[in-house]
Amino acid sequence: MERDSFISQLRGETIGTITTQTSSEEIFQNQTLRPILKLQNDFFVAVFENQIGKHKNDFYKLSVEKKLHYIENVIQKDIKFRNALKGMIIGMFTLEEYADYITNSSSLNKRMMNMLIERLKSQVQLFELQE
Repeated sequence: MERDSFISQLRGETIGTITTQTSSEEIFQNQTLRPILKLQNDFFVAVFENQIGKHKNDFYKLSVEKKLHYIENVIQKDIKFRNALKGMIIGMFTLEEYADYITNSSSLNKRMMNMLIERLKSQVQLFELQE
């Protein structure tokens, strides 16, 4: 289990509160997904910037509101891109977390993509045209 302990240490502590009333999905979100998204944040920003560049659109000319819509839209509608992002998150799971994930992957996928969308939207100011 060398890999698992390395990954757990790399990711750090649980983010968010867990009580006896906390659902298993919320526990997974706070113990696994939030720390991974935080750790991988700069990577997700770079990957998203590459996605913008590959599609040669006018993203940088859009209003903030339209940029926010674009972020949501591209992650929800571009299946290949979404699957790549999902893989970047799942690759940071321990074996035990992966076993938990596959029992409820549909719901957890929705949760992880929504969290990633919100994280990217909250940093929309980072996506500016680099001169």
